[in-house]
Amino acid sequence: MRPHTLVARLDNAGDVLLAGPAVRAVAAGSRRVTMLCGPRGEEAARMLPGIDEIVVYDAPWVAFEPAPLDKDETLGLVERVAALGVDRALILTSFHQSPLPLALLLKMAGVPFIAANSVDYPGSLLNVRHRPPDDIHEVDRSLSLARAAGYELPPGDAGRLEVRRTSTLPQELPRRPYVAVHPGASVPARAWDPKRYAGLVRTLVQEGWRVVVTGGPSERTLTSRVAGPPNPAVVDLGGKTDLTALAEVLARAEVTVTGNTGPAHLSAAVGTPVVSLFAPTVPAVRWRPWRVPHLLLHREVPCAGCRARACPVEGHPCIGGVAEEEVVRAVERLAGSRAAERTR
Repeated sequence: MRPHTLVARLDNAGDVLLAGPAVRAVAAGSRRVTMLCGPRGEEAARMLPGIDEIVVYDAPWVAFEPAPLDKDETLGLVERVAALGVDRALILTSFHQSPLPLALLLKMAGVPFIAANSVDYPGSLLNVRHRPPDDIHEVDRSLSLARAAGYELPPGDAGRLEVRRTSTLPQELPRRPYVAVHPGASVPARAWDPKRYAGLVRTLVQEGWRVVVTGGPSERTLTSRVAGPPNPAVVDLGGKTDLTALAEVLARAEVTVTGNTGPAHLSAAVGTPVVSLFAPTVPAVRWRPWRVPHLLLHREVPCAGCRARACPVEGHPCIGGVAEEEVVRAVERLAGSRAAERTR
């Protein structure tokens, strides 16, 4: 009998979206798949094909500003996983994260087989301790672990990002064609200056584009600032879309302009090209938009790879040095390629 497999990815929505191909590989070899995710990734997890059930746990070793360890909540997770009767578990992590805290909890829950990527000595906590190459994309990193645990993508699955789609669209959405601009990021060092985004929106409008500015509920002030004064060519959707509706907004855009953040991966999942203002605080080889046309815009700086949350250098030179005109040219280039693809 095929196993009941648990797949864990405990961080943000973008990380969960990148786990999608590995989840589908696991689903192809399992009778049931449970996804264990954090609260910031739950909405994305509900969009992934191949998942039968979701368990949410706010792990105190994952978030940048974690809540204190809650003993009852943690033991409750152990009891909940134990009640599920999980046969196998894969713990998906980035290169800088340890899977061992969660492996301990899953062993306490009685999961007999656990696989993870780990540079740390795991003792008896892991049945498969996999060590993939350092400089591979997060999607390949997760798929590599899935293969090491005996799971392969099914025939015909090319390993692209995928999400379950809905037809929910905001009423304010303009006629196509339009450019989607998402100025926010969960990490400040990955975000372009709002003034620059506002200038970009003005320039895109001057070039004849309609623009849709997107953002979460906490980003309404930011999106309003970027959208600027009322303009029939600009729609501010800040706080007006959940992740499923945002997917539809991005799917209908000619191009998405954003940083290294979740909507870049959501755009890739719906096949929309991405102009990425990619601050090289982390390597692009690991985090660039996956298997979708994209252009990365940044400046080479000696502090690349710093993993800073807030840039300590005045002017944020790695992406602060990118001109609005460069972004507009990149948009036009990718929009042209998408139009040619539609024609073909």
